[in-house]
Amino acid sequence: MSAEASVEVKKVMKTIVITRFDPDKDEGRRTQEYTIPVEDDWKILDAINYIKDEVDPTVSHRWSCRMAVCGSCGMMVNGEPTLTCKTALTNYGERIVVEPLANFPVVRDLVVDLDGFMDKVKSVKPWIMKAKEEAASEEFNSKGTYSQSPEQLATFKQFSMCINCMLCYSACPVVANEPDFLGPAAIALGHRYNLDSRDEGNDERNDIFRDEGTVFSCSYANECSAVCPKGVDPAAAVNQAKFGAVIDWAKGFVVPRGGN
Repeated sequence: MSAEASVEVKKVMKTIVITRFDPDKDEGRRTQEYTIPVEDDWKILDAINYIKDEVDPTVSHRWSCRMAVCGSCGMMVNGEPTLTCKTALTNYGERIVVEPLANFPVVRDLVVDLDGFMDKVKSVKPWIMKAKEEAASEEFNSKGTYSQSPEQLATFKQFSMCINCMLCYSACPVVANEPDFLGPAAIALGHRYNLDSRDEGNDERNDIFRDEGTVFSCSYANECSAVCPKGVDPAAAVNQAKFGAVIDWAKGFVVPRGGN
């Protein structure tokens, strides 16, 4: 046996501290430490998957695509909202604390309840809205699909890149203090459709945006944009939505809705 072959490769070890919570057994959250061998190219999610597969199958977490597309593997890593499939393990030291996303009810371990978030997303009517009369007309149906210029697409494209990872909700100080706040992602999504040249739902969405707990609750801390893994810049969307809602309100005094 050669000298090179007899040299034992020393494994790099890291300690992953995971928040545990079983609603059937635990009165509150607790932590559990796992010291595991890791590889240089691992992401945070790889370490959690290793623990789940090789050490403790009772650990619960949510993930899917592993390509920063589905948005399902968001967690708090050392206190920061993080997309774990995208974040390198080498960015951290020997001890890493992984918790469920802040500002959400915890279902089990690292899994949070999405129902409230999805209700907020639905409330901004995230679909293209057209007048019923036009949608039923023969001329409308003969047009086929809508086309847009690159300039029209560029108007809202950035705000359409959201993957619903909810990191912005965990980072948002307003969500932390006002759980009913509509929130960055939902407002950015509604604003995206308000900017779409094919849409006619501005009036309805602006009515929603002017309600209590919506765009004017935002304090523009910009934390949502700082943690966004897709560069959506929800803080900019919220502030543009504020301006649009005010302009829509002011126009109502000059040209009543439905008027000419």
